Amino acid sequence: MTVTASKIFTPKRALLALFVVAGALPSARAQEQVRVTTGETSGQEIQQYCTNIIDQARDQRYLMQKQDLEKLQQDIDARVATLEARKAEYEDWLKRRNDFLQQAEANLVNVYKTMKPDAAAPQLQELNPGIAAAIIMKLPARQSGLILSEMDAKKAATVASIMASATDKNTSRDPS
Repeated sequence: MTVTASKIFTPKRALLALFVVAGALPSARAQEQVRVTTGETSGQEIQQYCTNIIDQARDQRYLMQKQDLEKLQQDIDARVATLEARKAEYEDWLKRRNDFLQQAEANLVNVYKTMKPDAAAPQLQELNPGIAAAIIMKLPARQSGLILSEMDAKKAATVASIMASATDKNTSRDPS
């Protein structure tokens, strides 16, 4: 039996061969997909992908940085508000303290004004020399002299030295 070419290539067989070839094409696409997803890509494809998404990535990075900066700014603003509240509280406390000290100092000076020099001298000589000098400086000059004359000579000299340096413009500190 001899087979002729006309028997092999009948229209039905040609159509069947076309379907077989067409059916094989999706499988070739699937192999291409497998090649792409398994990492077998060329450097040019990677470069093209990176070039395509670089602007989006940069925008996203800037957006994240902006959000981080806004959070930091809110934190700083909250801390500044806390510090300002504490500063106001401290300034109020300091003002009340200074008012109290001025009132107490005025009362203390009035107490020593009414005392006799021989009674005030032993008490002042037991105080810190700086405090004693401050009190004596606020008393009238005649009474200050009498109190200093009643004090121990060394203590009186120390107090007088402090009083002298407090009035000396070269050694006194500028209060501001």
